[in-house]
Amino acid sequence: MDKVQLIRQKLLTAQSRQKSYADKRRRGLVFTIGDKVFLRVSPMKGVMRFGKKGKLSPRFIGPYEILDRVGAVAYRLAFPLELSFIHPVFLVSMLRKCISDSSQVLEEPVTSLDEKLSYEEEPMAIVDRQVRKLRSKEIVFVKALWRNNPVEESLWEVEKDIQVKYPHLFQSTSTYLN
Repeated sequence: MDKVQLIRQKLLTAQSRQKSYADKRRRGLVFTIGDKVFLRVSPMKGVMRFGKKGKLSPRFIGPYEILDRVGAVAYRLAFPLELSFIHPVFLVSMLRKCISDSSQVLEEPVTSLDEKLSYEEEPMAIVDRQVRKLRSKEIVFVKALWRNNPVEESLWEVEKDIQVKYPHLFQSTSTYLN
C-alpha cells in the first residue's frame, strides 16, 4: 500500500507540473454580447507561389458584432446580407477581439467568401516583366498584382503559368503598369 500511495503522489506532482506549463500558455478569451470581433478566413492562391509570406499569414475580416453565446466556447455573430449563406456560430479559435477606435474607421474591402470561409485570389494586372538567363535557356517572369493585396506583396511568377491560367491579362500590352 505504501508503494501505491507513493506512485499516486508522484503522478499528482507530475500532473500539476504539466498543468502549470499549459496554463501559462493558455489565454482564456471570453467575449460579451455586443463586442466586436474579427473572423479568421483562409486565402487560397490561384497559382503556386514561390514566397510563403502571403500564404502562411492568417487573414481576418470584420469587425462583426457578437449576438449571443452558444455553449462554452462558441458565439453567434451578426453578418451582413452578402454573408448570409455562412453559418453564424463560430468557436473562439476563429475569432479575434476588435479594439475599436471610432476615429480610425476604414471601409471593409469586398471579398467574396465561400462556405468554407476561403476566397480565391486572382491577378488583376501585370506590374513588370523580367527575363532571367540560365546556362541553356531563358525564363520569362512577370510580376502580378493580386486582388486584395497591396503592390508591395506582388511576387514574380513564371509567365507561362500565369498566361495559361489567366490569358485575359495578356490580351493587350496595356495591362503592364509602370
